[in-house]
Amino acid sequence: MPKSLGKDSTCSIARSLEVVGDRWTLLILREALIAGSTRFQEFREALGVAPNLLTQRLAFLVEQGLMTRRTYQEAGTRARDEYVLTEAGRSLNVVIAALSDWGRTRRPLAEGTSPAFAVGESGAPVRLAFVTGDGEQVAAEQLVARRTPDRELAGR
Repeated sequence: MPKSLGKDSTCSIARSLEVVGDRWTLLILREALIAGSTRFQEFREALGVAPNLLTQRLAFLVEQGLMTRRTYQEAGTRARDEYVLTEAGRSLNVVIAALSDWGRTRRPLAEGTSPAFAVGESGAPVRLAFVTGDGEQVAAEQLVARRTPDRELAGR
C-alpha cells in the first residue's frame, strides 16, 4: 500500500499520507475514534467495505503502529481479534476533527452529521484552533506555512 509520494517524500505531510492517505483507512480510524469500534464486524457494518479490503487495511494499521491486535472470545464462540487504537492512532483525532470541520463548513449538507469533540471527564465542548505561544488565537486565513526542517520544529 505505501508508496513514495511526490518529489519531496521527506515532507511530513507526504510521510503521513503514506500511512493515512487512503479513504478507507481514514474511515476506519474515524469509526475507531468516534464510534469506539474495535471489532471487524463493527467496521464492516458501519462502512460497508469489502471484507478483503478491511482485512488489508486493519493489518496495515497494525503494521504501522496505529492499532494493536488483541484476541477476545465471547462465551460459546471461537477466539477472534479486535483492533484497538494505540496512542499514535488516538492522536489522529486532531486530523479527523480538522477533516470534519472542513467538511462541515466547505461541503455542507443539510442532512449531514459531524462529530462533536469534548473533554472526556467534564464533557466540556472543544474546537480546533491555531494558537500562538502566548495563547493568542489566530484565524486560519492569517497563517503562512513554510518548509522547515523537522529538527528546527522540535520542542515548539
